[in-house]
Amino acid sequence: MRRLRRFVTVLGEDLDAARHGDPAARSRVEVALSYPGLHAVWAYRVAHRMWREPGLRFPARLLSQIARAATGIEIHPGAMLGRRLFIDHGMGVVVGETAVVGDDVLLFHGSTLGGRSMTKGKRHPTLGDRVTVGAGAKILGPVWIGDDAQVGANAVVVKDVPDGGVAVGVPARVRVPERRVEPRSVADPSELIEYMI
Repeated sequence: MRRLRRFVTVLGEDLDAARHGDPAARSRVEVALSYPGLHAVWAYRVAHRMWREPGLRFPARLLSQIARAATGIEIHPGAMLGRRLFIDHGMGVVVGETAVVGDDVLLFHGSTLGGRSMTKGKRHPTLGDRVTVGAGAKILGPVWIGDDAQVGANAVVVKDVPDGGVAVGVPARVRVPERRVEPRSVADPSELIEYMI
């Protein structure tokens, strides 16, 4: 019973992530019935549970391929997806077997979390929390994309991106935004003179 409650909670979080991630979403019912990114994530969650049982790996793979045919989104059941993942529009998204995706991640259509080699082991990227991956972006190989990072549309990322970094271009160049330092607030005008001297 506890597992069922947790499963329902996670499905509800997925619905809310889609509603908050897409300003065009009007209701939970609309999102549940008409968002292929959400359907692909839900199918993945079932397939992933099956994948963890060695005897169910073949049916898990079949389920993932049925979801791919229905949604245009391919998520390998062996991938590790965090909570509240939102795939906007979705068509053409690919998530490889050894990919790891953190919480509150946003993937736009055509994005790929793919590999660069055919060797066994970790060959797909790891995304931290609150990462945004733009439309058509390709993140290839066992690279790390840090928390709060952004990958621009059509970028090809083959190197790590630090927390808060922005990766753009082909191959992607990484920029880390400068931190803004706010001047201290001053209540008394005489303090302002001291602050300026």
